[in-house]
Amino acid sequence: MADAARAFFGARLRGGVVVAPDASRDVAPLDWIEGGHPAPTRGSVDAGRRALAVARALAPDETLVVLLSGGASALLAAPADGIPLEDLRAATARLMHAGADIHALNVVRRHLSDVKGGRLAAAAAGPSVTFAVSDVVGDEPADIGSGPTVADRSTFADARATLERFGGAAAYPVSIVRHLQRGYDGAVPETPKPGDPRLARAAWRLVGGRRDAMDGAIAAAASRGFATLGIDAPIVGEARDAGAAFVRLAAGRAGTLPRPACVVASGETTVRVTGRGRGGRNQELVLGALDALAARGGAALASAGTDGVDGPTDAAGALADAASLARALAARLDPAAFLRNNDAYAFFSALGDLIQTGPTGTNVGDLQVILLD
Repeated sequence: MADAARAFFGARLRGGVVVAPDASRDVAPLDWIEGGHPAPTRGSVDAGRRALAVARALAPDETLVVLLSGGASALLAAPADGIPLEDLRAATARLMHAGADIHALNVVRRHLSDVKGGRLAAAAAGPSVTFAVSDVVGDEPADIGSGPTVADRSTFADARATLERFGGAAAYPVSIVRHLQRGYDGAVPETPKPGDPRLARAAWRLVGGRRDAMDGAIAAAASRGFATLGIDAPIVGEARDAGAAFVRLAAGRAGTLPRPACVVASGETTVRVTGRGRGGRNQELVLGALDALAARGGAALASAGTDGVDGPTDAAGALADAASLARALAARLDPAAFLRNNDAYAFFSALGDLIQTGPTGTNVGDLQVILLD
């Protein structure tokens, strides 16, 4: 995105900042900062502060251009006063482990930050325009990167209620609970709301999302001789349940398609972490589908993050087919035990069925593909 901006704007580009989760490279006249994902790092905080400085330094005849992509909620962080980075990381991890989806997670994030929830655009001395690539189901602007340039309809009361819903206030760092309480009491200003004059000159455009990944997968499958079908409804909910449900849904929808057939879907599931294993939502989705695949026969399932990263692992996801359950049992691998321990990575590593692409350079959510013979 930064390279495209440099090529398009040329000499009109005065400066700015790029934050990404990999090693730095030359993007002059922009500054490169290495941030963290899925958890914010000190670099993420530096990037958030630098972005605010760029916005505030805008000249009256200049425009703030924001190129927003998946993962920006972690990459661009500017914790509010009194919130240590360690506490922000701990609160984010606690919400994720408790099964909070991206919408609930970002309600809290927006109210713990000086850059999210419209605050970046509100800080700009002039107009802003955002071009967003979405990794969020529903493509809601306030949820993509936690909405740094758009109005926020949620409140401090909503953020407090989210903590109560996912473990209760006692499960979170004191600084987090205190800040949300101060906002609820009116001691901290709310995020900019619809109609806020500071956002009157802020434009926003969606330029990519999960349907683009689906279109690409469908075109690739068709070029290889598969009859194809896309399921537009997003794959959401508990990952361990969503996999089996998707197998049944795909088989039913593809009933009249010629064989071989390819069914493609996309979305973002959640994982409630109760064990001590390693994995991610895509790996857990496939692990939870093994029984359904074995019962169906003639089917193979893959689920992967389009960014090439699934949870805190080096895998993008996993694949399985109708024979995977029998292979696992023959290798004395109990799928139910691995599922209970949230240890899908070890399970699929033992079978040799991890999907490992490395970082892809983009992020439009997760992709699910079923092949039927």
